[in-house]
Amino acid sequence: MTTTCTRLLVNKGNIHECTLQEVPRLQEQDLQDGEVLLDIDHFAFTANNITYATLGDRFGYWDFFPAEAPWGQVPVWGFADVSASRHPDIAVGTRVYGYLPMAGQLRVRPGNLTASSFTDMAEHRSHLALAYNQYQFTAADPAYRPELEALQMLLRPLLLTSFLLDDFLHEHHYFSAEQIILTSASSKTALGLAFMLNHQRSVRAGKPQRIVALTSAANAKFVSGLGYYDQTIAYDQLDEIDASKPSVLIDFAGNGTLLAEVHQRLEGNLKFSSLVGAAHWDQRKGEKNLPGAKPEVFFAPGYWAQRNKELGATELIGRFARLWAPLAQSVGSWMEIKTAQGVEAMMQAYTDTLNGLIKPETGMIMRTHSK
Repeated sequence: MTTTCTRLLVNKGNIHECTLQEVPRLQEQDLQDGEVLLDIDHFAFTANNITYATLGDRFGYWDFFPAEAPWGQVPVWGFADVSASRHPDIAVGTRVYGYLPMAGQLRVRPGNLTASSFTDMAEHRSHLALAYNQYQFTAADPAYRPELEALQMLLRPLLLTSFLLDDFLHEHHYFSAEQIILTSASSKTALGLAFMLNHQRSVRAGKPQRIVALTSAANAKFVSGLGYYDQTIAYDQLDEIDASKPSVLIDFAGNGTLLAEVHQRLEGNLKFSSLVGAAHWDQRKGEKNLPGAKPEVFFAPGYWAQRNKELGATELIGRFARLWAPLAQSVGSWMEIKTAQGVEAMMQAYTDTLNGLIKPETGMIMRTHSK
């Protein structure tokens, strides 16, 4: 066994700058009582992870896996195996799913242990959102299938945000809108929301009449062909937006210029404007004094916590699970899974995602090691 492992570090002040760092490989003797060592197998990387980096200081994403300044570790969702344990109830070989660094290992301090999960109680994570600190045991997950790990990594974190947005809009009666407009419509979170809105229109009262995609000209054919949207509009054809309809805007793009143009197009008919992601992270500008509804940031973990209190965990998770199966089946029919294997390939995949070079129909999985 090698004595070191590699992690990918990103400059928090300039996320275009990244480096690979060799660190000593931890062993059981490095653990304190109650700690567990996870060997990271593989993880997904999407534009959502670029959002974590872009908003890292604002929402504390850099705090999960600290590194020496000015560097940070971008969080990812993936699978890991317990390689050493000094916790009496967690055995070596246990496989878990959860929030991980882009690295070979992670040391955790399990607490709140149940039959299905544990929470990392490490002190530096105590102030962070619970949704990101929990690790699921795959053996106790009824939706887990080994052959579907790639889809789980790629979709479930994004589907959770999509699910919460769908629930939020429904709870607010879609703000009496007749159309919902999604920017960066080819992003996986936007596609998840569009699928849910479309999937549930037949059973919901007050449903929006139209689901509108805003996307690049290069992605318009792909987006239109999925059948999730009623109308697909390229960014250079915003005059095709029906400005006469009361509308909701869900902005996944993070492009301040685009946001302003849509607000100016809709003016008083824009009833609600939500800022969700930052797929076009480098084009975010101030969103001040725009016509129509004032843009509001949607923070999924906070809304999850609110709905958990209102509905209870069993009901909320049940609603989520009922949408997971049809969405996974639909996306699995068109998504191409690619694996970046080894640290150099991982760095290249990070750069390609940052620069928008990964096609929307591609799902990128990373491994720090060869397998």
